[in-house]
Amino acid sequence: MPTTLVLDPAAPAASIRDITVTPLRATVFAAPIRTAAGLVESCTHLRALHPEYPRVYAVAQMSEQPKRRWWAVSQGIRGDRLERMLTRALEDIPDHEAAAISVASALIHAVIGRVAALVVLDGRAWDTGLDNLSIHMDSDGCIDWAGVWDPALRVLPGDRWEGSPGVVTLPCERALAMWTACRSRTALTAIFDALDRLVLLDRTMLWAMVGEAVLGAATMVPLRSTLAPSIADRRGQALLDAFERAGLPVRARAGRPAFRRAVPQALAS
Repeated sequence: MPTTLVLDPAAPAASIRDITVTPLRATVFAAPIRTAAGLVESCTHLRALHPEYPRVYAVAQMSEQPKRRWWAVSQGIRGDRLERMLTRALEDIPDHEAAAISVASALIHAVIGRVAALVVLDGRAWDTGLDNLSIHMDSDGCIDWAGVWDPALRVLPGDRWEGSPGVVTLPCERALAMWTACRSRTALTAIFDALDRLVLLDRTMLWAMVGEAVLGAATMVPLRSTLAPSIADRRGQALLDAFERAGLPVRARAGRPAFRRAVPQALAS
């Protein structure tokens, strides 16, 4: 049974050997247990956006997944994963720059495209930090899913999961957008730096593609849900504003080869 030191403040000062150790009966010490229930519900909503391709926007909880075909983003970008993805892309697109852009598109979608859909739809976000993300490859060597190790959500005031273990409430939509953009920026910058070691791509173009991913989510969500377009637009613009405050040109136009493979069709399984 847990014990505690019980001291009578009215008693004279005692030496350590005089202190009585008494069983603590009324209090139970327990660390907060993180729950994935909020993430599970959120991913159910995301899967409903594309029932025919349920993995396009949802993520997996990595504690429940086998290791086969999964790789941690923080480790994979330091190894040969991106090189293997580029080699695979070159089989479909016989141009190094265009193939590298295709790889970048898939990775951008994995990091920000998925979570942007949740920010827009439910006003929630999982952690897109580099150390929290993993990626799943299909049998054809393409990304078809993403996962998170920490299922904790950031939510807005009034969310049904507010106050639950592993759920952090942020004060407003702007705060949610800024936190999501900050975490995503760190991961995306590391990924873009790793891609530079294979093919040098224009960094302004890459950040413009990030902006396109956010706008794509803000446009798609109200078409496939009951969310008002005005709410979707406001939340999407808040995300773009947050990236721009960090000096990232997400509202630039992304000029690139026209034969880049479309992301949702390439990623869906």
